[in-house]
Amino acid sequence: MSLSDTKQEWEDLGELDACWATITDPEQKFGRGDIDKYLATGELEIEGVMAAARRLGHPREHRTALDFGCGLGRLTRALSRHFDQCWGVDISESMIARATELHRSLESCQFLVNSEDRLAMFADGQFDLIYSNVVLEHAPDTATIEGYIGELVRTLQQGGILIFQLPCYIPWRKRVQPRRRLYHLLRALGVDKRFLYERLALYPIRMNFVPERNVVALLEQLGATVLDVHPDTNAGPMIESRTYYATR
Repeated sequence: MSLSDTKQEWEDLGELDACWATITDPEQKFGRGDIDKYLATGELEIEGVMAAARRLGHPREHRTALDFGCGLGRLTRALSRHFDQCWGVDISESMIARATELHRSLESCQFLVNSEDRLAMFADGQFDLIYSNVVLEHAPDTATIEGYIGELVRTLQQGGILIFQLPCYIPWRKRVQPRRRLYHLLRALGVDKRFLYERLALYPIRMNFVPERNVVALLEQLGATVLDVHPDTNAGPMIESRTYYATR
């Protein structure tokens, strides 16, 4: 699978059920959720992020923040309470179009499509805080994940903080991902994506992982200082996951 395949998966998800796809909350599925409750989950999540950042003594400045894999911008919006300017980037044009409309009143938030394996639109050391949760695991392969981590470190300001989540182990029976495989097969045969999602409960969400020791070694190789590594449950049951905290 390529990055263009991943982009198409998230274009489909953005059109089918963007709220559910970004937080996989059953209450949000099939458009049944309340948008205010959806956005409130972002406020709660970022309060926890900022509390952890304060505990670790970073960032030194609160000028700029990046929400990598922003979806509908619920976390970008929440970050704007703490930073002067916030950028949300996502691979999906459908997600970014809706995020832009949803948060059009917030002048401090900007939303951009990024379909590449680099963040070429951003300068070295541009962000005081970079946050990415339940995003990197959906990249097509380990090389792409590691490339994105390199870009996140590159765009982090000296004294800033990078916080990202990534599974470190997925059991073999979870790696099969039959729903995603069947979705792609039937889509290739011309079956309508909405029928697949709403009638057959199929969806194209992929999961990848990188062992914790590899992530820590990569961060150190990139010149980052690892501040903390914390186990989390963000990838779902039976999948081991970690949240990494690093600075430069």
